[in-house]
Amino acid sequence: MKFAQRMAELGTETAFEVLARAKALEAQGKQIVHLEIGEPDFTTPAYIVEAARKALADGYTHYTPAPGIPELREAIAHDATQRRGIEFAAEDVVVTPGGKPIMFFSILALCDKGDEVIYPNPGFPIYESMIQFVGATPVPAQIEEARGFSLDVDKLCEAVNERTRLIILNSPHNPTGGILSRSDLEQIAATVLKYPDVVVLSDEIYSRMLYGGEHVSIATLPGMRERTIVLDGFSKIYAMTGWRLGYGLFPREMVPGITRLMSNSNSCTATFTQMAGVVALTGSQKPSEDMVAEFHKRRDVIVAGLNDIPGLTCATPGGAFYAFPNITGTGLRSREMADLLLSEAGVAVLAGTAFGAFGEGYIRLSYANSIEQIERALASIKGWLASRQTSASGAMRA
Repeated sequence: MKFAQRMAELGTETAFEVLARAKALEAQGKQIVHLEIGEPDFTTPAYIVEAARKALADGYTHYTPAPGIPELREAIAHDATQRRGIEFAAEDVVVTPGGKPIMFFSILALCDKGDEVIYPNPGFPIYESMIQFVGATPVPAQIEEARGFSLDVDKLCEAVNERTRLIILNSPHNPTGGILSRSDLEQIAATVLKYPDVVVLSDEIYSRMLYGGEHVSIATLPGMRERTIVLDGFSKIYAMTGWRLGYGLFPREMVPGITRLMSNSNSCTATFTQMAGVVALTGSQKPSEDMVAEFHKRRDVIVAGLNDIPGLTCATPGGAFYAFPNITGTGLRSREMADLLLSEAGVAVLAGTAFGAFGEGYIRLSYANSIEQIERALASIKGWLASRQTSASGAMRA
């Protein structure tokens, strides 16, 4: 079968490929600790599940307006206004089945062939995939460990030019857990405002998963509300990954175009999940707060454990639920180590290069698993590396 040429530009998420390999090994009887998938291991809070049941029983099973039901758009706007300290209205909101459509629709709506898009690397792999798919030019901005897993903002600003159409930011950051500071964002904003056609896509899906400090949205800075698309959603903070419920907060003039893209692709987001989303935002936030507190404990366990393994060093992430240790001391490359950890140590992780070329020398571990399982994984990694070193020493003596 002949496919369109553009399909060759479409990437994927390695996490799902590794999950499939791990499941296949489990089917053969091998025990695997899953640290590859970026989703909370908690169940969706009961009050949200009950809201969905009630919505189904009440007949919320039909089409809705493409940008979302009014109740949810209003709840999102109110929540965003309260959390970010700037005014959002329901008319600024487009609800989508998950956060990825916000990325895809924004890039489709703004970028033509030859336009440049600056994006974080290592970073969520769908950014680069979508940029290439629409024919735009990806311009990677390196996330650097030496900068606390932040950007070299001077380099990023130097890369902005008349061809730049979009700058993608992600804070807290996947895969490193790094956080962009207010001063960094102020410098980026000052550069953006020099170019009338540059827009920022600020991926803030982990904005409520912080372990200290503050989350600053670039949309809150002077002049940036009208130049920023904020991506957020329910998957992470409410443990609703399978519900597929995300949203974008757009400059008002973009909403009609994004709505048309939604109409042409999904028609609308499932009605009963939207009703559950209203209750998620307006109900008790304690289950989410308790989940983040547990992630904080797990973060401390995994970072300490990784730093106790010879050959590994791990910076302390400020947010999200990922550790991104430096593995250069092992002498292994990222993909090689990830493959061997799965097949020989029974630990599923992702190679840093699954998030871009600048991820070489790192692996990503999701600590969305119990402390017991995290400690088991750490022991397996430590023992496996020690065994490799012993074997290498023996071979050299022989």
